[in-house]
Amino acid sequence: MFIYYVIISFIFGTILGSFYNVVAYRLPKGESIIYPSSHCPNCNHKLGPSELIPIFSFLFQKGKCKNCKQKISWFYTIFEFITGVLFSLCFIKFHDSNMFFVNLVFISTLIIVFISDYQTMIIPDEVIITSTILISILLLIFSGYKVLLNSLLNALLSFAFMFLLKKLGDFLFKKESMGGGDIKLLFVFGLVLGLEKAIISIFLGAIIALPISLIQLKKDSNHIIPFGPFLSIAALILLFVKFSLFNTL
Repeated sequence: MFIYYVIISFIFGTILGSFYNVVAYRLPKGESIIYPSSHCPNCNHKLGPSELIPIFSFLFQKGKCKNCKQKISWFYTIFEFITGVLFSLCFIKFHDSNMFFVNLVFISTLIIVFISDYQTMIIPDEVIITSTILISILLLIFSGYKVLLNSLLNALLSFAFMFLLKKLGDFLFKKESMGGGDIKLLFVFGLVLGLEKAIISIFLGAIIALPISLIQLKKDSNHIIPFGPFLSIAALILLFVKFSLFNTL
């Protein structure tokens, strides 16, 4: 039965991953995530049921629109697969924990943030607000009000730390060092990961971003690199890896 639930988690994750692609694509543009229904961006062909099966539709159609034969980006299918894998990993690691559903929401938030910030340089407020509300409700239900209050305190401290770091960066570089969405995202990090891991995620994200940033800046010195995707990767690592800085000192 355990393997069965792992597989179900993967399938459920790919389905939601497909929806998260839509959310991340439409919200920054101010579009509805419900209407119009999924369609080809090239010919506006409305996708039928057989064209909406995560991963397999892309493979069966050989990466092309069924109607106009325009190539479909592999980007969306990759994130369907990644979401499925992350949901499976979440079940494996947290299925017997009161943080299971909280972590599913957190993973979902990180997926949307990664796609949205990567494609549009925007982390929608709607994602942060919705995530905060859902996580807070789940913490209250499964862990109680004391844990919720402690998590909210960690969230506020994480937000404050990121805000001060941004102000310092703005002063040192004489320009905006990071976006407001990155600061708000740290509130969610603190809520789920706690203050220590939330702060560590900033520096881990910067380390992950460094080689890619150097390559991009060498190609184009004016190129702006979104930090949200790297923060998301760092947060995922810290979510699944048991780590405490104080225990290593």
